[in-house]
Amino acid sequence: MAVERKFVEERVRKLRVKEWIVDEVRNAGFGGIDIVRTPLGTQVTLFVERPGLVIGRGGRRIKKLTDRLKDFGLDNPQVAVDEIKKPEFNAQLMASLLARALERGWYFRKAGYRFLYRIMDAGAKGCEIEISGKLTSERARTEKFVAGTVIHTGEPAESMVDEGFDIAIKKLGVYGIRVRIIPPDVELPDEIYVRDVEVQEEEPEPVSEQKEEVSANEDAGDQRNE
Repeated sequence: MAVERKFVEERVRKLRVKEWIVDEVRNAGFGGIDIVRTPLGTQVTLFVERPGLVIGRGGRRIKKLTDRLKDFGLDNPQVAVDEIKKPEFNAQLMASLLARALERGWYFRKAGYRFLYRIMDAGAKGCEIEISGKLTSERARTEKFVAGTVIHTGEPAESMVDEGFDIAIKKLGVYGIRVRIIPPDVELPDEIYVRDVEVQEEEPEPVSEQKEEVSANEDAGDQRNE
């Protein structure tokens, strides 16, 4: 039972770190976190849209984040910041930006379609946005915005679909935002590609060689007749 308890405590610690990090780097465009244990300590990688806001002037803010991570029980934490090259294909970042837009007063349908078109125009193969909460009345419901191909079941849904979740705090309650994106570089199981095969045609023999062969045959025939 001790082994199972150790794994559970490790997962709970990572979840607490993620929840705290989300609040700390929210203004930088949080796009995910990766926590890996190494022989030298714990490597924490943050994926954000604007790394400069996380690093701070002279590295002061990232130093404070590193010192604060020690309070969560992480062994010698080392924080690295990676910039998200293509924000439209990061589901967690899109969910966070959509949540901030709803908190600023955007109408949920306008915001949903705006982010859906932004993601699809960037080249994604499929996108699904879910906004849940008290959208138009006291009864909570879910509104979906879908475009392209979206997989929900099987192994492709786990390996090919990038999923992100965030919340937006409104006066009437809390909205839950879930974004699923299929990037353009993913090969779906039902995609078929037809390869163009080049057929090499045999090159005809030069005319001079053909004439020499004909003349040789004629000389051989004349010799037989004689």
